[in-house]
Amino acid sequence: MLPWTALSLALSLRLALARSGAERGPLASAPQGDLLLLLDSSASVSHYEFSRVREFVGQLVALLPLGPGALRASLVHVGSRPHTEFPFNQHNSSQAVQDAIRAAAQRMGDTNTGLALAYAREQLFAEAMGARPGVPKVLVWVTDGASSDPVGPPMQELKDQGVTVFIVSTGRGNLLELSAAASAPAQKHLHFVDVDDLHIIARELRGSILDAMQPQQLYASEVTSNSFRLAWPPLLTSDSGYYVLELVPSAGPGATRRQQLPGNATDWTWAGLDPDSEYDVVLLPESNVHLLKPQHLRVRTLPDEAGPERIVISHARPHSLRVSWAPALGPVAALSYQVQLGPLSGGAVQRVDVPAGRNSTTLQGLAPGTAYLVTVTAAFRSGHERALSAKACTPVGERSRAPRPAPRVSVGRGG
Repeated sequence: MLPWTALSLALSLRLALARSGAERGPLASAPQGDLLLLLDSSASVSHYEFSRVREFVGQLVALLPLGPGALRASLVHVGSRPHTEFPFNQHNSSQAVQDAIRAAAQRMGDTNTGLALAYAREQLFAEAMGARPGVPKVLVWVTDGASSDPVGPPMQELKDQGVTVFIVSTGRGNLLELSAAASAPAQKHLHFVDVDDLHIIARELRGSILDAMQPQQLYASEVTSNSFRLAWPPLLTSDSGYYVLELVPSAGPGATRRQQLPGNATDWTWAGLDPDSEYDVVLLPESNVHLLKPQHLRVRTLPDEAGPERIVISHARPHSLRVSWAPALGPVAALSYQVQLGPLSGGAVQRVDVPAGRNSTTLQGLAPGTAYLVTVTAAFRSGHERALSAKACTPVGERSRAPRPAPRVSVGRGG
């Protein structure tokens, strides 16, 4: 590692230029990258929903620059076992990809999304399946929110490999789990949309995908109230240079932090940060081969606020059920809670406001034998909200049950 004292003047000048934006790199041409489309093709999705999702994905790729020297796309179905509709190197034009999507048939079976994600990590992002080394990777997962197996570990492994994850949920599913599965920040990478309104987000999602496909992109993940992880593609090697990372609080006075890393480094975690604060990050590649422009990023840490820890459903009756939750933990107390309940099959949503001193409520006027999605949201003085969702089912009503057989009466004849 080179001594800091010998480089402090040059680094200070370069970093000052980076912060002012005085150094500009060449304008990028058509973005290159590999786009994996992961569709829920299982029996939990109706044929109508699948046809609407297929139409939306076709509309999305029509807006993207697909072809040689640009983006490549692959389509994988989630079912009992993952199924590749087409790999990255099969179609070389946007029209060919659209035609292949239009011809895709629903696979049915179980919703083993975790298995499909592991398959994507192990095979579809390999050169043998047409993936290209050194280009950005983006995953777009369209789901009804349900999975028969764990999603978290294989999704984290994909993100650890630098894959940007977008999730489009058609209105069902655990908000907390989907937020954790999507890339950070969740508000940019997670969309809840009714299946008939998917077209509304097509252009916004296109812009986000193109942003993620920009080469040499510095990005943040694993953002908490006091830390976040930075990662970037390999720009240098151990013998061609080194990196300098700079961290500056965006507002108010604060000490600038710097970290020098070897040329083979591709990630770094900043810890000991302030909650709910913005930081400006500069990644400065110092190469002895050619000039590389600095990269910039602004990251906001999460508030020191925690949502409900656990939801418990009890006293389930045909027309009512009780919802309880472990209250929000942390130094910042919730001002109030809101409980939302709606049928998984679609329909009106019931909302109940609960004061901060309580952690349970009874929901009335429900339909017998119906599956519901219950979401408990904690509201804080800062205006932020933290939510947790769970599934609840009401039992069938007494009138819907089969009548019990009448007891037999043995009548004897008198002697």
